[in-house]
Amino acid sequence: MTLLLIFLLLLFGYSLLSKKVEGSYVTAPMIFAGAGLILAFVIDEPVSADKGLTPFLHVAEIALVLLLFCDASKVDLSLLRKEKSLPLRLLGPGMLLTIGLGTLVAVLIFPQLSGWEAALLATILAPTDASLGQVIVNSERVPKKIREALDVEAGLNDGLSVPFLLFFIAIVSVDAGESSSSLPVLMGEQIGYGAIVGIGVGLLGGWLLNVATRMQSMDSIHRPLAVVVLPILAYLLSHHIEGSPFIAAYVAGLVTQKAFPKIQEGSITFTDEWGESLSFAVFFLFGIFAGSPDAGISWLPLLYGILSLAVIRTISTFLALPGTGLSIREKTFLGWFGPRGLASIVLGLVYLEAEAQLPGESTITAVVISTVLLSIFLHGLSARPGIRWIAKKS
Repeated sequence: MTLLLIFLLLLFGYSLLSKKVEGSYVTAPMIFAGAGLILAFVIDEPVSADKGLTPFLHVAEIALVLLLFCDASKVDLSLLRKEKSLPLRLLGPGMLLTIGLGTLVAVLIFPQLSGWEAALLATILAPTDASLGQVIVNSERVPKKIREALDVEAGLNDGLSVPFLLFFIAIVSVDAGESSSSLPVLMGEQIGYGAIVGIGVGLLGGWLLNVATRMQSMDSIHRPLAVVVLPILAYLLSHHIEGSPFIAAYVAGLVTQKAFPKIQEGSITFTDEWGESLSFAVFFLFGIFAGSPDAGISWLPLLYGILSLAVIRTISTFLALPGTGLSIREKTFLGWFGPRGLASIVLGLVYLEAEAQLPGESTITAVVISTVLLSIFLHGLSARPGIRWIAKKS
């Protein structure tokens, strides 16, 4: 109850100063994660993973699906069709290279990890985070094709990472012999079922919103409420049929904006605000856990975090984008601004909840926490200088 009270007071205070914060080098995730870190040193009883991960996981997942749905509903579909090769390369070879290079570096730095454990770690840190990249995606000074590529990549790569995560968990867990699911099967189920749910929810939901608007049976107050239900429906239905809730939410957002174009006329703001508020809660709790003794932060996990953010991601981006006509400046910008945040927290929680009982679990946890913590602050502080840097070329 005390933590909830502190968070609500912090949320209220942030809201009062939000306009000032948005014009500064400080971001909301930095504020909430930083407050959690400070609080970790003053609370009597440290937060640990033993207290139950399921509620935290559900809050983080719902926050993520709300934000993914909102991001997808704002994507310029005409530009996406024209520039589709850029996000496709980041999502295909780019993500595979990130997992591969991340695995190699993890094996070299952490010899106590098996190859499969290193691959699991690299997979958790592969997806980029839409919430940490909002300053970049929302800035009109950044070339639109770059913004759209980062937005679509962040929207889909978390869902694409889940099959790899489940596959590696099945291989390295003590009960691996009981799992008959192969990677292609997991990919097909997670992506296919998730996309089907997203298309269904988006088409039907968008059509019903259109009908209600034409018939004038829905008032302007309740239209945003109807919209916020759609990503949550996609989340619940995809879980029910074992599809990816993240793919479902993002696809639902893309399809809904096509079926109901008026979604961009203020209807999506309510959903965005709820997703943002929940993500603040996740970063706040993450900060508390990151500051606890169980986090295990030390120089080696921090070293891997820096390499993951600055080297592995950048090399993978350059290797994935030959022949695209992008300048070195643009590729470097795409490489650096692939922050790790909410998506990696969710995948890390999925891994911990699986109770795989791995020998390297403490190392994996420490590296994920270190990398996300570094990303929150490094990408937050570098966002506005990065925008000015890329704008010079534009």
